Amino acid sequence: MYSNVPTGELIKIIYLMCNQHDSKEELKYEIMKISQILIKQNYFQFQDTLYIQEEGLAMVAPCSSFFSEIYLQHTENTKIIDILLEYHILHYFRYIDDILIVYKNDTTSIYDVLDIFNSIIPTMKFTVENEKENKTNFIDITISKEENNMSFNIYRNPLTMDTIIPNDSCNPQEHKLAAGNKIFN
Repeated sequence: MYSNVPTGELIKIIYLMCNQHDSKEELKYEIMKISQILIKQNYFQFQDTLYIQEEGLAMVAPCSSFFSEIYLQHTENTKIIDILLEYHILHYFRYIDDILIVYKNDTTSIYDVLDIFNSIIPTMKFTVENEKENKTNFIDITISKEENNMSFNIYRNPLTMDTIIPNDSCNPQEHKLAAGNKIFN
């Protein structure tokens, strides 16, 4: 996802956010300057070779998750919200770049929604994964439909390696604890 975030549009969004929060000109200038510097640092190393990523955000940069979240939240609040209302979407859930949409087949054409999603962010490719046997997987949960009820179960991808987050990583402490809790519970 990071490499598909349109950085030119992202800079405009950050500027708009500064204006919406009535940031002082000096602070706005500093935020914009720092953001541009961080966004332009699109280099990474793979197998002793240095690469420069020409489009989007750098895959390994810690700030890329922050910038992509800014971009996605802005898009949700300015464009996607209208689609959800127009197409009678019952529920919309997003975790990072995974989206779960709950809708009724008789009122919503999910493929029309998919086409619109793909047109509003041309650099990103959204796909549909339909439920099978009244079940669908979202992140690490299997959601099952049963008459007028839903049940939830833990889902493990067949390729799951059950690795944990190193304690000295830059991840939030609650993520590190969650990995440990999964192992011991």
